[in-house]
Amino acid sequence: MLAYIKGNLEMKMTDYVVIDVGGLGYKVYMTTTGMEKLGNVGNIVKVYTYYRVREDDISIFGFNTNEELRMFELLLSVSGVGAKTALTMIGVTEPSEFAIAVISDDVSYLTKIPGIGAKSAQRIILELKDKMKKENVVMETKNIKVQIDNSKVEEAIAALQVLGYNKKEIEKAFTKLDKKDMSTEELIKKGLNLLGR
Repeated sequence: MLAYIKGNLEMKMTDYVVIDVGGLGYKVYMTTTGMEKLGNVGNIVKVYTYYRVREDDISIFGFNTNEELRMFELLLSVSGVGAKTALTMIGVTEPSEFAIAVISDDVSYLTKIPGIGAKSAQRIILELKDKMKKENVVMETKNIKVQIDNSKVEEAIAALQVLGYNKKEIEKAFTKLDKKDMSTEELIKKGLNLLGR
């Protein structure tokens, strides 16, 4: 319903901000790090939003980037993961690192996140990998031979697809990169920079 909110940052509280848009104050729940990135009260800010309607509650969650929003939506689709847990995860991990952890079955990385145990981490990986398959987010690449050297490129492409980019635009962006000697994480970060332009 609300793709983003752009307005004057009126207030910063412990777990939410208030953004004034034409005389209406929107209460937007955010992570502490997300609020810090917004800057000072009085600034004109833009936050990407997730509008959640429950029987007894209507809430707006805000994010600095589309990747964070996509990660939040993916996490909410996992059974047993609520908005609070998803927000906590976004506060302590980058979407690119999270995507790498899911794709590479890195349970130990996810268990470092507060409130995520081994079972929760395994469930997140299992359900999100399954969701990625349903959305045809598969670790396959065109014009790239499946070799050990290219597994980093494949993982990076799959991770960027998890964050909501389509495969063609990722491959197009990757043609501008010198992929040799780059780690998966570097590929994802460079890819995000190119795709975010």
